[in-house]
Amino acid sequence: MYNSPMNAPFFVHDDMSVYGLKAHQRIISKLNSGLGPLFYHKHTLHLEPLPETMLNEGEASPVPDLILYDNQNRVTPIIIEVCHTDGLRRDLRKVIRLIDDDDYGIIEGFIYDYIANQWFRYRMGDGGLPTESSFSELLQLDLNQFL
Repeated sequence: MYNSPMNAPFFVHDDMSVYGLKAHQRIISKLNSGLGPLFYHKHTLHLEPLPETMLNEGEASPVPDLILYDNQNRVTPIIIEVCHTDGLRRDLRKVIRLIDDDDYGIIEGFIYDYIANQWFRYRMGDGGLPTESSFSELLQLDLNQFL
């Protein structure tokens, strides 16, 4: 019989587990419920908002908090990460890497720090320098309006 050296249940140590705090999930829900009707009902948004969705279904891939997916072209041009101030640097690096590596065709990435109420935007070609903005040039929308 195998005895694990860990005393805690397996899921506590699983790197793939979701540890979403209510405040974190609330922001994702607000963004999704604001963008969703524009896509599903009003048809004024051409990208489908999908929370906690893999970037590439054919292989293991990062899972941003919210992606905006182009069903016609099968690409994800926009991703959104929601974070606590303590995780801001890590999420900024994650978004910059995902965009600059160009493995998924992401053009625009957003990070929202819900503690500081601060948005950052990073676009392909920004050279590693995010700007303090919640305005999506691709959507021509201010994402902060949904919060």
